[in-house]
Amino acid sequence: MEVKELNTKKTAKTRHHWNLKELEALFNLPFNDLLFQAHSVHRNNFPANSVQISTLLSIKTGGCPEDCKYCPQSAHYETSVKKEKLLDVQEILNQAQKAKAAGASRFCMGAAWRSPKDKDIPILVDVISGVKSLGLETCMTLGMLSKSQAKSLSDAGLDYYNHNIDTSEEYYNEIITTRTFQDRLDTIANISESGMKTCCGGIIGMGESNEDRLKMLLTLANLPEPPQSVPINMLVKVKGTPMEANSTVDNFDFVRMIAIARIIMPKSYVRLSAGREEMSDEMQALCFFAGANSIFYGEKLLTQPNPSQNKDMQLFKRLKITPLELANIESTENEDLCKKAVI
Repeated sequence: MEVKELNTKKTAKTRHHWNLKELEALFNLPFNDLLFQAHSVHRNNFPANSVQISTLLSIKTGGCPEDCKYCPQSAHYETSVKKEKLLDVQEILNQAQKAKAAGASRFCMGAAWRSPKDKDIPILVDVISGVKSLGLETCMTLGMLSKSQAKSLSDAGLDYYNHNIDTSEEYYNEIITTRTFQDRLDTIANISESGMKTCCGGIIGMGESNEDRLKMLLTLANLPEPPQSVPINMLVKVKGTPMEANSTVDNFDFVRMIAIARIIMPKSYVRLSAGREEMSDEMQALCFFAGANSIFYGEKLLTQPNPSQNKDMQLFKRLKITPLELANIESTENEDLCKKAVI
C-alpha cells in the first residue's frame, strides 16, 4: 500500500479508524520521509522545541502478584527489588516538592499493586490533593481500577491515570498470564468514563514482532478517545526477569515507532519513557524530531536507572529544547505556540 505525503492540516483532526496496512506502509517508508511527515504533524500540533517533563516516584515498591515477564517488581521473580510498604503522605509530598524545584510539571506516582484496595483510596485522595496544591499535574499508576475507584480518584482531582496495554492483544499472553488484555481495556474505559485523562502506551523489545508493535499502536489510536499521553518504553532488561537476555531493539525501528505514534495520535503527548539510560544523545534527538515531546525526568524510574537531571538539561541546552509547562497550556493555546515556534 502506497502512503502519500500527509497533509498535516488534515491529520490535526484525530482519526479513529486506522488500519494495519496503513501503519505497515508508514513503517516501510524511507526513514527520512517518515520523520519528515511525523515532524510536520508534530509541529502543526505542538511547539517544535519544547518537551514536557514528568517525574515518576514509586510510592509502593515490589511484591506485585502479577507475572509481567519484564517487571522486576513482580513477586514471581528473584530480582534486586525489595518489597516496601506504601510511603507516608508527607514523604510523597516532599518528593513532589523536590520534583517541582527540579523543573517537573507533572508528578507521577506508581504502586506495585494488582489493583488498589478500597481502604487505600482515602490515602491516595490525600496525596492527590497535596501534590496538586504544589501546582503540579498529577498522575498515578496503581494497577486495575473499578468504576467506583476511578470516580473517587477523578473526584479528588487526579489529572492522569497510567495503565499501559504493553503490546498487541495477540502477543499479550506471552508476557502476562495473571490478567487479560481485556482487563487492561476495561480499566482504560473506567478511567475515561470517570473524566480523567489516560496515559497509555507500551513496551518495545519483549520479543514481539513488528506487526505486534504496530497493532499495539493501532489499538491505542482507535480507542474512542486516544490516550492524551502515550509512553513508548524500550525494554529495560533486568536480571532475574524472564526477559533479561532479550535481543536489543534496533534504534531506527524504535524511532519509527515514535514517528508512527506521532502521526496517528497527533494531539497526544508522546513520551520517551523507560530505556533512555541506554539511548545516545543522538538517538534521543531523533526521537524528539520524530514527535516525542515528553520525558521522565530524574535519576530513577520506579526501580530502574534513568539519565541524571543534569545530563538531560545539558542535552536540552545542546538541542535548544525548553521544558514545557504543560499545566499552563490548554489545547486552544497550542496553535499560538506552534505559530511562535516557526517564526
